[in-house]
Amino acid sequence: MDQVSQDNTQVNQNVVKNRRQLVLWIGALVVGAVLGMLGQQGLNALMTFIATVYTRLFQFLAVPTIVLAITTTLASIGTQKDTGRIFRHAVTYTLLTTIAAAAVGLILYLLIRPGNLPAQMVAGGQASIPKTLGGETYYDHILSVIPNNLVQPFLEANVLSLLLVAAAVGIALAKMPASPRRDTVMNLLLGLQDILFMLIRALIWVLPLGILAFAAQLSAQVSAGVVANSLGRYVAVILGGNVLQFFVILPLFLLVRGINPIRHLSRMLPAVLMAFFTKSSAATLPVTMDTAEKRAGVSPKVSRFVLPICTTINMNGCAAFILVTSLFVMQNGGTHLTLSMMLLWLLIAVVSAIGNAGVPMGCYFLTLSLMTGQGAPVGIMGVILPIYTIIDMVETAENVWSDSCVAAMTDKDLKR
Repeated sequence: MDQVSQDNTQVNQNVVKNRRQLVLWIGALVVGAVLGMLGQQGLNALMTFIATVYTRLFQFLAVPTIVLAITTTLASIGTQKDTGRIFRHAVTYTLLTTIAAAAVGLILYLLIRPGNLPAQMVAGGQASIPKTLGGETYYDHILSVIPNNLVQPFLEANVLSLLLVAAAVGIALAKMPASPRRDTVMNLLLGLQDILFMLIRALIWVLPLGILAFAAQLSAQVSAGVVANSLGRYVAVILGGNVLQFFVILPLFLLVRGINPIRHLSRMLPAVLMAFFTKSSAATLPVTMDTAEKRAGVSPKVSRFVLPICTTINMNGCAAFILVTSLFVMQNGGTHLTLSMMLLWLLIAVVSAIGNAGVPMGCYFLTLSLMTGQGAPVGIMGVILPIYTIIDMVETAENVWSDSCVAAMTDKDLKR
C-alpha cells in the first residue's frame, strides 16, 4: 500500500510539473511574439542571435545522437526477434502516414484549384532562386549517401550516411561473440549516450528562452512582410493539408491503435515546438527522443531505434509539399494535369520524401531539383521562396509529430 501511495504521489508531481512547463512554454511563445512585433532593431538582433545559438547547439548534439542511438540499439537487440518487428511496424506506419499526407494535399489541390501566376511574376522569381541549387541529380544524391571515409558523414551531417555507418557498426557489434573487448566498446558507447542525454536535458531546461527567441524572430519576420506576398490558394492548399494531417489524420491513426491523441500531443509538445522553430527534424531529434521516453512513455528500445530512422524516412509534410508544388509549377508551365498524372506524382512525391534530409529547406531543394529535371518554369520556386520559411516551420512540426506517432504506435504494438 505504501508503494502504491508513493507511485500515485510521483504521478501527481509529474502532472503538476508538466502543467507548469506547458504554461511556461506558452508564456514564452506569447512574450516572444510581442517582442518581435515591437520592431526594435537591437532587440530583434539579440533574439536572432539567441535563436541561432540555440539551433547550433541542438545541431551539435543531433549528429552523435543519431549515430549512438542506432548503434547501441542494434548492438543491444540486433540478435533478438524484436528488431525485425520494430523495423517492419515503423516502415509500415511511415508509408501509411506519408501516403495519407500526400493524398490529403492532392484532394485539397483539386478542391481549391490554385490558378496560374502572371508570366512577369514567374520571370521575376527566377532571379530569387539560389544559383547553386537544382544541379544535383538523383544519381549524385544516391552516391553522396555512400561514405568514402569515416569523417565525411559527420562533417557534412549527412543523415543517410550516418544511418548506414551506425547500422553497420551496430550490426557488427551484435554479431560479435561476447568478450571483454565487446563489453568495453558497448560500455563506452552507452556512457557517451548517457552524457549526450544529460546535455539534452540541460538544453530542454532552458527551452523557454529558446522559444521566446524563436517566437520573436518569427514575429519580426511576419511584421516585416515576409508573408505579405503569399500565393493565396497555393498556400491554403499547403497549410490546409498540413493542418488536416496534424489534427485529423494522425490522431485517427493513434485512435485506431488505442492511443489518446490529445494526451500524446500534450506530452510531445516540447519536441513539436522545437521542430516548429528550428525547421529541422534532425536538429530536433535529441528533444524528440528525450520527450518520447520521459513524457510519452515510449520504450527506449523503440524510441532510440525508430525515431532516428523516422527523422530520415518519415516526411509527411515534405511529401505533401513536393506533390502540391510540383503540380502547381507544372500547371503554370502549361502541362495538362490528368488524374493519372496526379496519381503518378503522388507516388513520386512519397518516394522522394523518403530519404530527404531532415534539414531546413530540404523539401524545397528536392522539389527544385525535380522541377529542373522536368523543364518546368522553376521561376515559380523563387516566388515561393519568401514564404517558404512559414511553410517549412509547419511541415517540420508535422514531421516530428508524425515521428512520435509512429514510435508510439510501434511501441503499443510490441507491448500487445
